[in-house]
Amino acid sequence: MEVILKEDVLNLGFENDIVSVKNGYARNYLFPKRLAIPANESNRKILAETIKQRSRKLERLKADAETIVQKLNDINLMIKVKSSEEGRIYGSVTNVAVVEALKEQFNIEIDRKKINILTGHIKELGQYKVAVPLRKDVCAEFTINVIAE
Repeated sequence: MEVILKEDVLNLGFENDIVSVKNGYARNYLFPKRLAIPANESNRKILAETIKQRSRKLERLKADAETIVQKLNDINLMIKVKSSEEGRIYGSVTNVAVVEALKEQFNIEIDRKKINILTGHIKELGQYKVAVPLRKDVCAEFTINVIAE
């Protein structure tokens, strides 16, 4: 029996996949738990329309992410911190500080969890690379200049 999965099912498939399973597995497990629906003609048409609408939405989200990437790739972000004479920072520069500086200097809002400082922790003055993966296939990189106050 062919079914259309409504959710990801381990070792079977992902959401909106059409898979072939045994009749008992579909009737006794997938259908009662609402993990799948029968893959009849009307459900296949509904699935096709859903996929088409989702692709439009994903294209729009990808275009929005690419505009943000274009803005971010040209940025040279300056963060002023208190430091010792040897160039060591009191504390460290974190994702939160990067997000606040982006908002303050360039009016760009990004979730702090998406900021990835490529060199690890920033504990000294200097230049550092930062990557921001906005989507699975769209990633921006920019430079942070950490300078003394």
